[in-house]
Amino acid sequence: MKNWRINIVFTFIVLFGAAIIGRLIYLQIFQYDYYMALAQGQNSQINVSDEVRGTIYFSGGQTLASSVRDNEGNFIRKYPQGEMASQVVGFLGGEGAGQYGLEGFYNEVLRPKEVIQTQYFFSFNYGAGAGQDIYLTLDFNIQYEAEQLLARAKKDFDIKSGSIVVLEPSTGKILAMAILPGFDPNKYSQVKDFSIFQNPIIQSFYEPGSVLKAVTMASALDQGKVTPQTTYVDTGILKIGGSTIYNYNKHIWGQKTMTEVLENSINTGAVFAERKVGNDVFMEYLRRFGLFEPTRVDLQGEVYSENKELKKGREISYVTASFGQGIEITPLQMARAFAVIANGGKLVKPYIVEKIVDGGKTAETKPEISKSNVILPKTASDLTEMLISVVRNGFAQTAKVKGYDVAGKTGTSQVPYTAIGISKKGYSDQTWQSFVGFAPAFSPRFLILVKLDNPKADTSEYSAAPIFGKLAEYIINYMEIPPDHE
Repeated sequence: MKNWRINIVFTFIVLFGAAIIGRLIYLQIFQYDYYMALAQGQNSQINVSDEVRGTIYFSGGQTLASSVRDNEGNFIRKYPQGEMASQVVGFLGGEGAGQYGLEGFYNEVLRPKEVIQTQYFFSFNYGAGAGQDIYLTLDFNIQYEAEQLLARAKKDFDIKSGSIVVLEPSTGKILAMAILPGFDPNKYSQVKDFSIFQNPIIQSFYEPGSVLKAVTMASALDQGKVTPQTTYVDTGILKIGGSTIYNYNKHIWGQKTMTEVLENSINTGAVFAERKVGNDVFMEYLRRFGLFEPTRVDLQGEVYSENKELKKGREISYVTASFGQGIEITPLQMARAFAVIANGGKLVKPYIVEKIVDGGKTAETKPEISKSNVILPKTASDLTEMLISVVRNGFAQTAKVKGYDVAGKTGTSQVPYTAIGISKKGYSDQTWQSFVGFAPAFSPRFLILVKLDNPKADTSEYSAAPIFGKLAEYIINYMEIPPDHE
């Protein structure tokens, strides 16, 4: 009888101990996260704000993207400007994640922050704090005017598409980034062709054509191989192996200076300058100007080309690259390269977010400017004089703004078959027509790149250059920039 009682007590103790151990295992292992959060909750006194994604503002405070409550009390993303700057802003996808543009690049900044709220001892829940607000470098009025000019170009030149970039060349600040066609981010799910979501200014390649002659001339001036007055004799034709190079319209110019090469956009003159510096040095300058690397702009999905075909070392490739064919870059790379000339020789990093505001804290973007020069200040100054002459006396007179010195260069290039989806070597009869320039020339406040895709015009002298002139005049009046001369 005594052993029986002892066995019962012993069994009870064993079962009770096993129950306690099992409970401890359950609490310490399976419920670890719960009680860890509970413990943290005792020390946390974070208030939960509205579950709202951060707002995106233009530099002047106009709203580009915000979160508002719908009729059921849920937050939804709204884009009050409709199609304006649509590829720049992107959109908030169905998964609650930013897609493309700013929404994609700054998704972690904009999205609501996960926080903990203590309601009472040993109780907690998860909530969301407001995302951070973003203020852009984009100027609402300049952006609007640029988009209106592209819409007009659609009517006047029946362009397939087009882009305009406006930079502050001393800092890399992007003042406008206009793209046609656009889309309505409020109705992104209705878009059938997803390629329209892409930003061609940073996500599509083009061959810049004669705009690149400014970079070629910069290399020759910087190396002391030519001066603006150096002359050569153009015969209108140049044979390289089995290939033949002509000037536009097969024109023969005779004896011309380097300034006149840029004024009249002479292909053989660009080849002359490139050969003066040599292929290796020329390629090094293309690298210095940032044409073989991304700009690192703060937008989602930027691409860049390694230009493998150009780097193979074929003589014909160097020759055609000297006047902007056979080299592929993005429009933003070209704008940044031209900014080197405008700002006295420095390479800048383009950026589109001015500041990020998180409650009472503000983080401002600091411009990133190269410590070393890409070209000498004197080179930049001499080349600026030459580019002023292009606008005053050459093919870019339609870009003039009365009372101001404007420096710039036209570019008309053939579109490769591969760029229009045709699996074939060579070039189509379509063109890219562009103009890049800055003003006031010797103390530039802005730089504009205009790129039109297959406009119904002979050259950029009649299409992109006048659009530059109209936008430059608008910006000058808008910024109240005093004139250089009568």
